[in-house]
Amino acid sequence: MSTVAVIGAGAVGQRVARHLAAHSEFDRLVLGSRHPARLRGFGSQLLDVDVEVVAPGKLPDADVVVLSLPSGGHAALAEKALARGAHVVSLSDSVTDVEELLALDGLAVAVERSIAIGAGFSPGYSCLLARHGAAQFDVVTEVHIARMGTAGPACQRQLHRARTGTSIDWREGQWRRRRGGSGRELVWFPDPLGAHDCYRAALCDALLLVPAFSDVERVTARVAGTRRDRLTAMLPMLRPPHADGGPGGVRVELRGLRDGRHCTDVLGVIDHPSAAAAAVAATAAGWALADELPSGAWGLGMLDDPLPWLAELAELGVRAAAYEGASL
Repeated sequence: MSTVAVIGAGAVGQRVARHLAAHSEFDRLVLGSRHPARLRGFGSQLLDVDVEVVAPGKLPDADVVVLSLPSGGHAALAEKALARGAHVVSLSDSVTDVEELLALDGLAVAVERSIAIGAGFSPGYSCLLARHGAAQFDVVTEVHIARMGTAGPACQRQLHRARTGTSIDWREGQWRRRRGGSGRELVWFPDPLGAHDCYRAALCDALLLVPAFSDVERVTARVAGTRRDRLTAMLPMLRPPHADGGPGGVRVELRGLRDGRHCTDVLGVIDHPSAAAAAVAATAAGWALADELPSGAWGLGMLDDPLPWLAELAELGVRAAAYEGASL
């Protein structure tokens, strides 16, 4: 009997569970939540799979553990899951979580299990786009990520904290740390989102992309923000977060050499971040169930061939395009 555990069944976690129940072959689904009573009705909607709802406590036995709970503590749970012989899929975009998860690479290799890190919208789908676009270059020298929009309440709270954190960029062979909220840049997202000012923040994209591109000289990440976002970033959130952050987008700009010439390609996607993140995480969990993921701790930009992932995600409704309008 195969089992998947989704720890953190909020806005994104519930979408992950729906995708898994509809598209993956396994027997039992465990939903971990701080409010298990709220999920009884939800669990009954998932057909063709046995559903168990559990409160925080001992990590359940499972073949794959999907960590969709708020940022913080993902590495500790991942280590416990590895000890129980489970693959791990983490949706955290926290710099601390990502650094700690990457440090578990040796352990994951030793037990022949996989930790898919940042398996969400950005990072996650953005890393797949970067890897796919890189195939058009002889050498990729720069990768620049911009994102807008948020998923559920936990994602919105994490981004609020990230705006005042320290950004981590890669420049000429070393890490550069700068103040969040600096480095304003006007970025054009796919229509109908259009142009938005984007700023540095404590984003983890560079940590996952630099290992994927051996010759890269610059990797940056920015997030869209309004003047109000910047003014209130140092304060507690002034109003409760929305249940779903609405439509968002990711823009991936690649620069490098092609046939001896300097070239720039831009890829983008627009979707509800909660839906796209859940689709990416569920896809990763499905591949893990089939034992088709590499051992170790890695981001999706490190995959040798992202096309099967992008094709599977397109079937789930998450589609990207090059900026000249050609569908991927």
